[in-house]
Amino acid sequence: MDEQLKQIGERLRGLREVLDIPAEEVAEVIGIDVEKYLKIEAGELDITISKLMAIAHKYGVSTEELIFAETPHMRSYFVVRKGQGVSIERTKAYKYQSLVSGFVDHKADVFIVTVEPKPGARTIYKNSHEGQEFNMVLEGAMELYIGGKTIVLEEGDSIYFDSSKPHGMLAIGNKAVKFLAFTV
Repeated sequence: MDEQLKQIGERLRGLREVLDIPAEEVAEVIGIDVEKYLKIEAGELDITISKLMAIAHKYGVSTEELIFAETPHMRSYFVVRKGQGVSIERTKAYKYQSLVSGFVDHKADVFIVTVEPKPGARTIYKNSHEGQEFNMVLEGAMELYIGGKTIVLEEGDSIYFDSSKPHGMLAIGNKAVKFLAFTV
């Protein structure tokens, strides 16, 4: 993962340099101090998908370009075969597989997210981002925390919510949870 963090940091720095944007502005866009942001650019600190989405939206690039260094090319349709979407393992526990990475100017980000269980874990990292989100559990089960409420979702369950509310999740049971995450 360290190499992936460094590559994401390099792409963020490159975006800033090409658009002549001060680091302070990007830090403000994602709501962190500039010292933390510069550590992200240096590959020393992780950045959430939601913060990458905010940067991509603000500066007119695709989230996939920042995460995967993939530039979309398709305009009519884009097919992802089972297990073949570009993916990144954000931490040992989180893996994101993009389902829209090849489509130019997609209006939503769609990922299959796999989260490994952490037995005994109760601390949930929460984030928020503009727009709305749809999650559907494909395998396993999770606790989803949204704005102070806890909702258990099991295989086949789905939820649509205001993603500006702080939210986070935790795989429950002894099996990884795999879910479709659709953000608009």
